[in-house]
This record gives sequence, C-alpha cells and structure tokens, in this order.
Amino acid sequence: MAQPPDGASTVLRPLSQAGVEPVERTFYLATWLVHTLLRRLTRRDWRGQEKIPQTGGVVFVVNHISNVDPLAVGQYLALSGRWPRFLAKSSLFAIPVLGRLFHAVGQIPVERDTRTAGAALTHAIRAVGQGKAVVVYPEGTITTNPDLWPMAGKTGAARIAYATGCQIIPIGQWGAQDIMYGRRIGLPRIFPRKTLRLKAGDPIALHPLADGRVTSAVLVATTARIMAALTTLVAELRGQPAPPPPPAPVVDPGLDRPEATP
Repeated sequence: MAQPPDGASTVLRPLSQAGVEPVERTFYLATWLVHTLLRRLTRRDWRGQEKIPQTGGVVFVVNHISNVDPLAVGQYLALSGRWPRFLAKSSLFAIPVLGRLFHAVGQIPVERDTRTAGAALTHAIRAVGQGKAVVVYPEGTITTNPDLWPMAGKTGAARIAYATGCQIIPIGQWGAQDIMYGRRIGLPRIFPRKTLRLKAGDPIALHPLADGRVTSAVLVATTARIMAALTTLVAELRGQPAPPPPPAPVVDPGLDRPEATP
C-alpha cells in the first residue's frame, strides 16, 4: 500500500541521514524498528523541525497525552536529527527485555515519590553536559485534564537548564490519544490510520539570575513559561483556542523530583 502523504511541512529523511549526532548501534536499531512501524501504521504532520538544535546538550519539554506518545516524540526527534533520552518511570526498567533495552539505549529511570528521585535529575544533567538530548514531560505524568490539555508543570526541566545553561525547546503534540486515549491501557486503535501531529517551538527564555542564584520563584516562573508555550503549541495543532493557563507549580526549594513518563 502506498504511503499516504504526510503534513506539508514534514521532513521524512532516511533515519541514517537524519543527523550527525553519534549513536550507539542498539539505540539506532531500536529507533529504526519504531520508525519502520510508525511510518507504515500512522500519518505524520510535523512542523518546526528547523527549530531542533542539531548538536549540543538540550532539554525538550513535551505535553503528555497517551501511553504511546513517547514513540511519536522519539520518531519526531530522531528524524529531526537528535537521539532522545527520556526520563521514564523506573517500573518500566523492571520489565524483562524492555528494561534491558531501556538501559542499553541510555534512557533515564526515575524513582518517583522516593528519596532517590533526585538521582534522575543528576543523570539528566550529566547527559545534557555530555551534549545529549533529554526529553522531559513537565507535567510528570499523562494529563488528567478530561480534554487532555496540559496541566500544571513541575520544575525538573528548568532545574536541568539552569544547571547546564542548555536550551529548553518546547514540543507540542496531538494525535497519539486517538491510538490510546490518556491514561487508558488496552489494545491500540491502529485503523484507520491516525495522524501524529508534532510541532517544535522557539526556545524558552531563561530568567536572569540575581547573584547567580536559582530560586524557587525563578523555577516556578520558568516552568510557567514552559507550560504556556506547550499549551499554545497544542492549541495550534488541535485547531482550538487554548484554555486559561494551568496553575503555577508549588515548589519545595529543597526537593528535587524530576519528571517522568506515567
């Protein structure tokens, strides 16, 4: 069957020609498999690929709408030139075979709601410092908004950015919920083919720091900017007006609990 046309702005290069960033063979093969499946089972409407930095440490922040949307995000980033390292809940790493694969391709486990949760933030900062691309879901889980609009964010992405000086690039997405809606677990609805819509936005401006100090107020303000940017991107992809912005996070300045997938 012929591949249906993608979105007019979609750039779908061969994976081997997508970028110059070096990658482990296992990571490449796993990404190739995901890309091969999604290319045949879904359509794409990709926008803003020119905003994806091709080199250097970077944090990508993404809204979270489905248990399958990390596949869509991973495909988008890989075909835009970057190999994504997701912050993911630690229970996924305990799954036989899958967990070993996650470790092999450099994904970052998060022990949510434990005293060791901050270790994931340390690993993420180290990865960005090594020039890698880290993906953070600032909501910390799949949105509980009944219409799947972004919720209030957490401050992990901002902490990584201020610790490393890297860019924060927002990526809005819509469409994966048609395959598996929100937090629901079940058989994916593949047919008819669903369109995965993703768009990268402009970098999130970091706040100037007084005396070089990253305060709770700075983290909250930056996170509010992140969520506002994501909501705007999602509204554009949905073709609907954006709702009022979600409430700002409340931050315990002594607590580092980075975000994870659900």
